[in-house]
This record gives sequence, C-alpha cells and structure tokens, in this order.
Amino acid sequence: MGTADKGVALNAVHVYTDGASRGNPGPAGIGVVVCDKDDRILRRHREFLGEATNNEAEYRAILRGLKLAAAFTEGEVELTCDSQLAVRQLAGAYRIRERRLSELVDAIREAGGGFARVTYRHAPRMTGRLALADRLANEALDRRGS
Repeated sequence: MGTADKGVALNAVHVYTDGASRGNPGPAGIGVVVCDKDDRILRRHREFLGEATNNEAEYRAILRGLKLAAAFTEGEVELTCDSQLAVRQLAGAYRIRERRLSELVDAIREAGGGFARVTYRHAPRMTGRLALADRLANEALDRRGS
C-alpha cells in the first residue's frame, strides 16, 4: 500500500514511545505519540497490554509506534524512547538474550523495513513529547483497557 492510500503522506515523522509495567512482570501499558517534523501531534495512542515485563512493554510500544507511523509516511522515522537498553539493542550494540525480546526486536526490524530510514534515539522520560507518552502509558494502566 502506498502513502497515497494511507491518507497523509509526509516525508518524515517523529515517534515518541513509552512502556510501563507495575511489577516485573505485572500489568503493563504503552503510550505512543506520532508527530510531524515540526512536532505537531498527529496521533496519540494508549493501550493496556495485560501482564508483561517493563522491557517487553518498551519494545511493544516501539513496535506499535512504527505501525502507527506507517499511516503517515514511508519516509523517515525518528523514534525516541526513554529505554537506553532498547535503543542500544536495536542498534546492535547490546546482545539480546531473552527469546521473547528477540522476537519483538525481529518484529520491530520487520516493521521498520517499510520506511526509507528509521533512527532510534534515547532521551530522558520526562523530556518533551516523552512526558506525554509516559502519561498515556500510565493512563492505559489506570484504565486497564477500558
């Protein structure tokens, strides 16, 4: 499906993601904010995951962020999250030992293949749009999917 079929066709988007787990594992949720290149919000998303580890929640947020970005571009995606571990594992700097995380990384790489370029960036949790992604993840937990 080309971008003309998707509605908005942008050259680039910024995606901000956060995953949260209350317990490890425990109830988990994700928050995603998709913005245009000027950081104007295009889409907000929160989702209750059920039980997951914090790392699983982070990776599932990244995967959902890429899938949501596909509605706006096939161009460049800059994805920012507060998980330094996830950013380093996706860059290949750290090995992934857990099978479930490895499967999620494979799915993320597959989803990223639909774009001209994907870059992953780490930033502190309460920085800019990450604060909104964090709030959405916690709202998903508070509402438990309702």
